[in-house]
Amino acid sequence: MAMTDIRLHPLLQIEQELWEQGYTCLAGVDEAGRGPLAGPVVVAGVIFRPGTFIKGVTDSKMLTEKERENFFEQIQEQALAFHVEIIPHDVIDKINILQASLKGMRACAEKMSVKPDFVLADGNKAPFPSGHHYYSRQRAVVKGDARSFTIAAASILAKVTRDRLMTEYDRIFPQYQFAKNKGYPTPEHIQLVRQYGLSAIHRKTFCTHILQEQLGFQFE
Repeated sequence: MAMTDIRLHPLLQIEQELWEQGYTCLAGVDEAGRGPLAGPVVVAGVIFRPGTFIKGVTDSKMLTEKERENFFEQIQEQALAFHVEIIPHDVIDKINILQASLKGMRACAEKMSVKPDFVLADGNKAPFPSGHHYYSRQRAVVKGDARSFTIAAASILAKVTRDRLMTEYDRIFPQYQFAKNKGYPTPEHIQLVRQYGLSAIHRKTFCTHILQEQLGFQFE
């Protein structure tokens, strides 16, 4: 596919608009793990050279595990820069999952070896507050992982990293089957929490809300 044709791809429309405005180092940032009962939230940021496109990259949730693993390597090979930030469960308990996700997005943008000149963030809330030098050079994109190639690539980096972490935790806490449920509140996971209580990596504040208020489960 020629460069001109690539830039017409639907997943590059947002990028194309910003390239035309003179931005050449666009960072896409996205998270994996906002909804689980256990484990960290993982945020990734990635920058590509203008015109870069990897066919098949899209929202990580729309890909199989094997596809995500394959793209994980390709994205890192073709990226101009990338960074992955891991926000642990205890920080999530202290500042809540939204603030933890935004904290990770800010860290990704600021820690990459190449500094972005514009930040595209998945969701409805931009990560940088008023007064920050990125405040006027950021955009929150609702369903950005399905609308922006750069954000989609970040979503894959975050998802694969988090899934690998939860598989490692499964070896430490095998009774919770984290390799299977990745910490999400599946009926089976909830039943295991009922049976064994909370592990050291469960998000206690979130678990209390979900299990006590919504499901009627009382902690001892």
